[in-house]
Parts: sequence; C-alpha cells; structure tokens
Amino acid sequence: MKPKGDLVSIGDAAKKAGISRQSLQYYLMVGLLEPVEITSTGRRLFDRKTIEKIRLIKKLNDSGYPLRAIRELFMHGPDDLKGSKRE
Repeated sequence: MKPKGDLVSIGDAAKKAGISRQSLQYYLMVGLLEPVEITSTGRRLFDRKTIEKIRLIKKLNDSGYPLRAIRELFMHGPDDLKGSKRE
C-alpha cells in the first residue's frame, strides 16, 4: 500500500535521507523529529521537508555536534548553543 501524497514510510524516509532506519527511529525517540502523520495503524509517515531536516541532522552530527545540541538548536535557536540562558 503506497502512502498518500508525497508521504513516505520510515524505511523510505531513512533511505532517502542516507541514514539507517535505526538512526531515524533514534532521532524520533530523542525528540529530534516527529512524523508528519501517524496512520490509524500506527505507521509513521514523513514528507520531503522532514527528510531534508534528517539530512541536516546527519550533517551536523557528522561535523561533531552531539544530538543533544542539535535538538536544542531546533527547539530554541542558536543562542542556547552559546551558553546564554533564556529568561
């Protein structure tokens, strides 16, 4: 069964982004990503924008950024990476 529109399954998203399915599952588990849609059967679906975000996460991580710092960047912006605190 082919996903509707341009949405793809977790395996296809991982393949298109150039990472393993297990890595993508880990990104989901630690809160780096969320699926665009979850079907009634629990299937997680991803769009092109999310696949680009996965590629960015991989590039940042390959460049030496820990996943925790990448998550903070996505959640709060670059100020938090410099050690400043939001009030």
